[in-house]
Amino acid sequence: MKFEKEMLLLYAVTDRAWVGEQSFLSQVEAALQGGVSILQLREKDMPEAEFVAEALEVRALCRKYNVPLIINDDLSVAEKCGADGIHVGIEDISVAEIRQKMGRDFIIGATAKTPEQAQAAEAAGADYLGVGAVFPSPTKQKAIRISREQLGEICGSVSIPAVAIGGITLENAAELRGGGMAGIAVVSSLFGAADIRAAAEALRNTAEGLVQPC
Repeated sequence: MKFEKEMLLLYAVTDRAWVGEQSFLSQVEAALQGGVSILQLREKDMPEAEFVAEALEVRALCRKYNVPLIINDDLSVAEKCGADGIHVGIEDISVAEIRQKMGRDFIIGATAKTPEQAQAAEAAGADYLGVGAVFPSPTKQKAIRISREQLGEICGSVSIPAVAIGGITLENAAELRGGGMAGIAVVSSLFGAADIRAAAEALRNTAEGLVQPC
């Protein structure tokens, strides 16, 4: 699937901590129905065989809604399930190595917390950046905070688009206005909602009113 910056508008990152009355796959489908524009499957502690099996099921849902599937960190899983791309952190496998192995059409996202990291990721071949945490995050409590001004500085330092991530909710998203991001990434404010589809719809509407090209 060819990457377009519009895909970043509402970026969902999965988190099994919120599985309750609904199954994990039901939660994912509800998010897709509500307007998620890209989905990152994140499983830090799952054995690879289980991760691949789950990723194949999630990929089928993403195909149903024409939404790209991104795998967090694990290139082996991304390859085996036929995902559209991968997102890597600063200490993970290098963007350059992934690009060389997977080719131009494979979507690569990279975390950046400084303009220097952003520029390095762009030079290595990243398609987009994940910048944060822009607010205190319940899923990554030790994450380094990025101010709106720093977000804008990072976005303005590169030509590739960026998605803001970290503790974003309907209540605080407006504080990011003018940050230069192409979308918002959400975890608990989406998958922790009682009505995930409605939350996705509301978050997407909010994102549409906030974003601007980097």
